[in-house]
Amino acid sequence: MTEMEPNDHRRLGKELDLFTFSELVGPGLPLWTPKGTIVRGELDKFVWELRSKHNYDRVTIPHITKRDLYETSGHWEKFADDLFKLTSREGKEYALKPMNCPHHIQIFARKPHSYREMPQRYAETTMVYRDEQSGELGGLTRVLSITQDDSHVFCRTPQIKDEFNKIWDIVDSFYKAFGFTLRVRLSFRDPATPEKYLGTPAIWDKAESELREIAAERGADFFEGPGEAALYGPKLDFVAKNAAGREWQVATIQLDMQLPERFDLTCVNEKGEKERVVMIHSAIMGSIERFVAVVLEHLEGVLPLWLAPVQVKVLPIGEAHFEYAKSVTEKLKAEGIRAELDESSESLGKKVRNVKTEKIPYAIVIGDKEVADQKLTVESRNGTKEVLSIEELISKLREEIKRRA
Repeated sequence: MTEMEPNDHRRLGKELDLFTFSELVGPGLPLWTPKGTIVRGELDKFVWELRSKHNYDRVTIPHITKRDLYETSGHWEKFADDLFKLTSREGKEYALKPMNCPHHIQIFARKPHSYREMPQRYAETTMVYRDEQSGELGGLTRVLSITQDDSHVFCRTPQIKDEFNKIWDIVDSFYKAFGFTLRVRLSFRDPATPEKYLGTPAIWDKAESELREIAAERGADFFEGPGEAALYGPKLDFVAKNAAGREWQVATIQLDMQLPERFDLTCVNEKGEKERVVMIHSAIMGSIERFVAVVLEHLEGVLPLWLAPVQVKVLPIGEAHFEYAKSVTEKLKAEGIRAELDESSESLGKKVRNVKTEKIPYAIVIGDKEVADQKLTVESRNGTKEVLSIEELISKLREEIKRRA
């Protein structure tokens, strides 16, 4: 096995104790530790905050479906080899979901919708499963269980541009927080292989023209990628460049005029007539697994305060300082700050080195002076030191977390 680079996400994930793999569970199926689960949760929370400003509703779906659903959507015909298939004891065929859109379609289709109710915006963070070949699996970048921060907007044709721009704004806000620069690939069909796609050339021409116009109006740094389209429509794929100059595909926004046709999705327009709707698929992180890999390597494991699984480590110098140190730790935790108390008998030097190895944003050293003065000596990850009261520290941390600095 080749030696991993120092900023390889697999090495960093192990050092920071974020995820692990098990031979008994199988390759491509990461297991997330308590710390890793915090990171996943904070990322998902950030995306939801951005989406909630645009009136998305949460939905929840099962992880399996009858074969019929994917036959209607066209996925069974095109991607049967990529599906994990199940058979019930009654002989009925099921599949682990490789995508969420057909399930979300069933939620939209549960009742008629007036044009006044459009758009309908559904969002869900959930796993999908794809039967990749074992030789293609690697770390978090290619896995069998993929967590998508998925959303589907059902809208009228004149609403397409506005809805795309809202999602694009979310993408820009999210990636700006990590210092990424983004390019946009217009992922279109390959005209030489029309059998790979659903729908007519006329519908594809219209959809691709819409995306080209949206990208041009935003003044985006974009390029076209023939043959990169989804089965059911063209898409905007966002490509992030990390600190080392490597590019990764991350977010995606996809325009879909095919599945609404296959599932006969409509709303009732101003004339009382049924009007065909369109779908917009989007995932801001693309997948949580891949994004964690990308951001770990981009930041070399130095996660910002809001994202760090342990935000503060409290380091009592000796046993006489434990009571005050424990009190400080409990006050921080009561304020929602992820604090840990180092209760080991190691030397202060070793405790400080451990904090640096774990890349924890802040360390609080507590000795005789801190106990006597009821103050805290706070050292940041970049080496700055301050003496603060517990109230001052809480205020400082809250502000930094709020700003997602």
